[in-house]
This record gives sequence, structure tokens and C-alpha cells, in this order.
Amino acid sequence: MLTNKKKDMTPFDMQRPPVKQNPLLMPVVWSASWLMTRQFRLKIKKIGMKGLKPPYIVFSAHQGFSDYYILPLALFPHRANYVSDMEGFAAFGNGLYRAVGCIGKRRYVPDYSVIKNIKHAIKKKSPVVIFPESRHSNVGTTSYILDNLGKLSKSLGIPVVTVSIHGSYLANPFWDEEHTRKVPMEAVIECVCTKEKLKTATAEEIQRTIEEKLSYDEYRWQYENKISIGYKKNAEGLHKALYKCRNCGCETQMTSEDNRLFCKECNSSWQLSRYGRLECGKESVHIPDWYEWQRTETKKELEVNGCDYSFDVRVEALPNEKGFVPLGSGRLQLDNNEFVLEIENESFVFPHRIRESVQTEYNYRGRGQCIVLSTRDCCYYIYCDDVNFSPTKLQFIGEYYYQKYSKEVHHERM
Repeated sequence: MLTNKKKDMTPFDMQRPPVKQNPLLMPVVWSASWLMTRQFRLKIKKIGMKGLKPPYIVFSAHQGFSDYYILPLALFPHRANYVSDMEGFAAFGNGLYRAVGCIGKRRYVPDYSVIKNIKHAIKKKSPVVIFPESRHSNVGTTSYILDNLGKLSKSLGIPVVTVSIHGSYLANPFWDEEHTRKVPMEAVIECVCTKEKLKTATAEEIQRTIEEKLSYDEYRWQYENKISIGYKKNAEGLHKALYKCRNCGCETQMTSEDNRLFCKECNSSWQLSRYGRLECGKESVHIPDWYEWQRTETKKELEVNGCDYSFDVRVEALPNEKGFVPLGSGRLQLDNNEFVLEIENESFVFPHRIRESVQTEYNYRGRGQCIVLSTRDCCYYIYCDDVNFSPTKLQFIGEYYYQKYSKEVHHERM
């Protein structure tokens, strides 16, 4: 599936300017979006959007796959351009993906051509949609958001719109996107900064507003609104995100079955309730709290012992829209400074200080767990069967060092 049969490693043309969405395709896009969200009884609320005409910049939450259907409906009747990861071009084809207005980007790789193409779309009077989290949510909470959105908004000089979402993650949690749960969905599209307000607001104020509007906690929303999920296997896959046992601290023995999350090392077991809480006797655990506890534990470990990991891996490359090129076996090493990927006689270095996060995949197209590290010319999908290989923990490590180096740079500039 999606195999680059000719093994063409020519990089995707990031310089090619985007086109405005083909008007002939829009009835199909809107109809498909309506059909795909109908089962979730999607409700869209618009605030400050009356009379707003393109161009404007849209920052949207990115909980799950359903977001791609919610946005066209929220923006109706306007046609938009979407900043999208390279995978979409391979999955749907370059011609179709460009026709629906997509702008190519590689996750967590700075590339001025993306800004250039955003400005090109704006000149064509098109709204531009950015998902600043750059990935689906791991446990229903906001992922890392770049701190330059306020500056970008000021430089573009057009109205700023946000789209907040509820229900998308719960319908297809990232660790089990193959099975859909029927939950209600809500979206709020709001103009948070008009062109006039943009002139007086600081970049910091705009940034803070965007972050507040895109903040979410789906398990808290589910619990407070008493949204019941009766799917019998609702916890299967959760151990990929919650990899560390809260009871014994073991990181290699967590697993899940039906509605149960448990540790094979100490036999501790938690039941996922209909309202999204993990229960063990009188203990009731909020899933994002467990997730953030793991992050804290990783930070403590790195501060004491530093980072020194090495894994045997298999690698697939995604250089362009023609699909994946199998590169065979390799070795992934990471320390306090960087990830290093070695494949045969080649070595690729990915410094922590320029990569704000690490793309995680829990079962990418049925191929298994992996992380994705990218250069401007290629995405490397790195799979590993080692029981100690946890994409979630590697993400925590990457984010810890990026933030550590960012603070050091900020301190040096003061």
C-alpha cells in the first residue's frame, strides 16, 4: 500500500505554489463531509464570522481524523487552502490533494517555502487553515503548539480565526483509530482578531488567545457532560500511550484488552469506565494525568542519567507523493543532543534543538508503532519491535530537550 514502486527518491516540490480549491470539487467535499459527520450529530457554532470575507488565517485544533471533515463545513461557503503533511499527498494523489487546496509540509521541519505558499494563497483571497499541533492528539489533550503563531499573524496582517473541537478524539482515539465510537461532536469557529484589532494587539497577546482557544481536555469534557461510550473494547490500544505502570513503574509490561488496562509485571489492573475514567478499586484516574505523570518521570530520568538509547529498526522513506520506499534495517540512536539514524553506509542526524516535537504513530497503516523524523527532503518512518521502544517516551524526550535548549538560547539573549 502506497509503495513507491520505482523507488524514486526525488524530493517533493515544496516550491510549487498552491491552487485555490477547485469549485467543481466543493459540492463533493461538502457533501462527503456532511455524510461523514452525520452519525456524530455535529453542531457548529459561529462567533464573529458574520460578514467576514477571505482572506483570513485559521488555526484549528487537531484531535483526530474527523477534523478534516469538520473544517470544510465550518468554513462553508468559503473555499480554503490547508497546510498538510506529506502523507496526504501520497494517500490521495498529488493531483487530487492539490485540487482540494493542500499545501505540502513536513512535520517539525522549518521551511520558508511553506510561509511563501501561505502568502501566495492569501494573495488569491483564500482562507488558509493551519493545524498548529501538527498531529492527532495522543490522549485527548492539546499537543505542543509553536510559540510563533502570534508573530505569523501580525506579519500576515489578516483576520485570525480559531476552530475549537470536541468529540473528534473520543470518536477515534489515536491509539485505536480503526474503530469508531459514536459520540456527539461540537465545533466553534470564531474570529478572535479582526484586521483592525491586529494593528494594536501584540504578538504575545494574539499567541495567548490562540493557545487558549485551542486548549482542550476531551476526557474532562466527556466526564463533565456525562457522555457514555459503551464500546466493549474501548481501552484496547491505550497502553501505547500509557506505557508506564503507575503502581510498579515498569515501562515494558503495560497492555490492554477490552475495557481493561493492566500491567503484566505486577498484575495491577484498571477498568475504563463509560465516562472515560480509569478505575481501580476506590482509585479513579484521569487519563491525561497519567500521561503527564509519565512526562514528569521521563524528565526526572533525563535530569539524573541523561539520554542514551539505541534500537534496531526498519525504515521506510517518504520523499514525495509517489509513496513509501523501503530502506531495510538500520539503527536508531539518541542522546542528549540528537537522534541519529544509520542505514547501511548513510547516517542522518536530527538535532533536538531544532525539532520541537517527534511525530508518533501507534499502528501506522497496520505496520506497527513508529516515530517519524524528517528532513526538508524526506520523511523517515522508523519502526521497531523492541519491547523498550515507546514512541510516546521518545516524543517526551524530544520535547524535553527542545524546550531545554530553547530556554538556554532565550537566557543567552537576555
